[in-house]
Amino acid sequence: MDHSVDQELARWPDSEGCRQWLNVQEEASDEWLSSGVVLGPVLFNIFVGDLDSGIKCTLSKFANDTKLCGVVDTLEGRDAIQRVLARLERWACVNLMKFNKAKCKVLHLGHGNPRNKYRLAGEWLESSLEETDLEVLVDEKLNVSQQCVLAAQKANCMLGCLKRSVASGLREVILPLYSALVRPHLEYCVQLWSPQHRKDMDLLE
Repeated sequence: MDHSVDQELARWPDSEGCRQWLNVQEEASDEWLSSGVVLGPVLFNIFVGDLDSGIKCTLSKFANDTKLCGVVDTLEGRDAIQRVLARLERWACVNLMKFNKAKCKVLHLGHGNPRNKYRLAGEWLESSLEETDLEVLVDEKLNVSQQCVLAAQKANCMLGCLKRSVASGLREVILPLYSALVRPHLEYCVQLWSPQHRKDMDLLE
C-alpha cells in the first residue's frame, strides 16, 4: 500500500474535524456524534480482516466470538484444525491479543465423530455437549428440543409481563403487543431450528 495512503488511514479515526450529526426530514440534530461511534465497527472489521487469511476451514467472525468448523473424519482433518488453531494463536500474539481459552470449547457433531482433542496455546480445550450460537442452542446431535424449551420460556415470561402490565384485554391492544414482544422469541432464527417433533411443536403452540 502507498505510504501516503497509510498516513491517511492513520489520521482517519482522529476525532479532530471528524464529526457527524443526525438528519431526519431536513431537520438536523443539535447534538454532534463523535466519530468513534460510527467508526468502531468499521475499524473492528479492518482489524480482524486478515484473521482467516490462508485458512481453509470455515471461520465465522463476530464482535466477541469466533467459531471454527471443519470435517474431521480423517487424521488429516484433525491435523488441519490443529494447524488452524496454532495459526490463530500466532495471529493473536502478533496483534497483541489473547483468546479467552476458558471460554473456548469443542462441540463434536455427527455420528461416529472421533471426538479428537485440540490445543490452543499449549492448553487442551474442553469438550461441550451443547453451545449457544447467536442465542440459538445447538447440541452435539443437532436436536432442537432444548432450544424450543428456551424459546417457549422466554415467550411465556413476556406473556406474564404483559398480563401484569396491561389492563386492557381488547384485541386491538393485545395483538400489537403480542406481535412485537412475544412472537419474536418464537420466531428468532426459526429457519435454523424449526422443530420436527410433535412435542416441540405443541410446546411452542
